[in-house]
Amino acid sequence: MKSNLISKSETAKILEQINTQWKIELPKQKNVRTHEVDEKGVIITGNGITAVKIGDDILPFLDDIPILEKFPYVTVDMGAIKFVCKGANVMRPGITKFSDFENGQIVCVIEESQNKFLAVGKAKMSSMQLDEIDKGEVIKNMHYISDIFWESKKEIKY
Repeated sequence: MKSNLISKSETAKILEQINTQWKIELPKQKNVRTHEVDEKGVIITGNGITAVKIGDDILPFLDDIPILEKFPYVTVDMGAIKFVCKGANVMRPGITKFSDFENGQIVCVIEESQNKFLAVGKAKMSSMQLDEIDKGEVIKNMHYISDIFWESKKEIKY
């Protein structure tokens, strides 16, 4: 895995994008690195931050619980867990409860028995629309437990 220390200006751009997409104000960062995983994306690490960049989207890493808790969420039933953990998008029938979110917003996926984070993705509809339907895709699964980013992070040396 190729790792690079990025410049102050590139760090500032990434932080600005994170603050905009996440709607969370992060402190200034020093020594931010990118770790190329594959052509799909990179892992971004810094002082107290770990994120995944896929295309134009930057998502919080699944082991960063304090950050994940600041995002809207959907809770899925036990039957949906194995599918979500293999990369499937989150479907309406598997959702048992949810917080408020907008279409296109980053949303966390939590399993109902242990309240553990399983995945992070983008909403394909708002929570208001979700309330009115019984079937269909709700969350595009972009980063999930055991995916290539999860496994690659184990190789990163700090």
